[in-house]
Amino acid sequence: MEIQKPTVEQILSKMKGSMNGELPNVVKLVSEKMPEMLYEQIRSNMFAMPENGALENETRTLIYLGIAIATGSKTCIKAMLNKAKAQNISKDKLVETYKVARYAESSRIMGNAELLFEEI
Repeated sequence: MEIQKPTVEQILSKMKGSMNGELPNVVKLVSEKMPEMLYEQIRSNMFAMPENGALENETRTLIYLGIAIATGSKTCIKAMLNKAKAQNISKDKLVETYKVARYAESSRIMGNAELLFEEI
C-alpha cells in the first residue's frame, strides 16, 4: 500500500501553524514555482528533526536560530523567531542563544588566527 503524500496546501498550513501563523515569503514562492522543492525541504526537515528525536523542539529551534544568526540568514532568523513565539520560548533563552552564537563566531575567528599567533 502506497502512502499518500500531503498536498502543498496541507504542508503550508502545518508550517504556518508551527511558525506563529507566518510563512517566509520564499516558502510561498517555492510552493508556487517549484513545489517539488517544498517536498524536498519537508523531507530534509523530517530527517534533521524527527518527531521523536533526541532533542526537544525548543532546543532544536534555539539551535536553528543560533545558526541562522551566525550565518546571517534573515529569512531563517525571522522564521525561527516566529517558531519561538509559537513555542512560547522566553526572551532570556533567545538572548542566551544570541550570546552562544556570538561566542561561537568569535571563537571561529580566534581559531582562524592560529597561524598569525604562531608567526608573531
